[in-house]
Amino acid sequence: MQAQEVMQWLQENPGFFEDYADEIADIFVPHSHNGQAVSLAERQLLTLRDKNRAMERRMGELLQFGEENDVISDLLQKLTVGLMQANDLPGIIGTLEYHLKERFLVPHVALRLWLAADVQLREFTPVGDVVHKLAANLVSPYCGPYVTEEVTEWFEGSGGSLKSFALFALKTADEPFGIMVLASDDADRFFPDMGTLYLQRLSELLAAAIKRVVVSGPPLLLAEVAETPALSDELQ
Repeated sequence: MQAQEVMQWLQENPGFFEDYADEIADIFVPHSHNGQAVSLAERQLLTLRDKNRAMERRMGELLQFGEENDVISDLLQKLTVGLMQANDLPGIIGTLEYHLKERFLVPHVALRLWLAADVQLREFTPVGDVVHKLAANLVSPYCGPYVTEEVTEWFEGSGGSLKSFALFALKTADEPFGIMVLASDDADRFFPDMGTLYLQRLSELLAAAIKRVVVSGPPLLLAEVAETPALSDELQ
């Protein structure tokens, strides 16, 4: 008989273990860890213990994830309140950078906007066509080690040491009007398989906050943006 056939027969005849309890107690099998022979009953007990340990580790991981999510939710709620209290675009940007750097501990932050707004801010420094296309193609946040050369240049003095990035577009009616970039020297801070739920919520929150204070008007065309002089130095 094949092993699978034996297993199926045992599953269909559970009384076998009661009828032959004494004989089963005399069966010895190799121990998976040290090679010593142990009884079948002891081997089953060891297997159950291993499964329990695995379940305990998994439960511990789930509890840890839950606690981390609680912390992130609390931080995001505080950021939301801060953005709601800001009355102008400089206030929103200042609040955003403070929370991201001091509370979320994101070491490097860059924001670029191409809305029509009567402000003198580095966030309105013109961007190239590649960045416009990148923002248009970001249907969800991107996390990973790759960004365009232009984006790297926004972190003047730190671009060479940055190992991971998180990018998301700011949109209204599915039309992008800006892009946000978070960067870290830690390659594991933003990785491709990480969850992006909170980044997506942050993108929607920030987009709504900016649109709330920016004077309504048509977005600048790419040609108009290109003609706008640089407003300030890049992020350090």
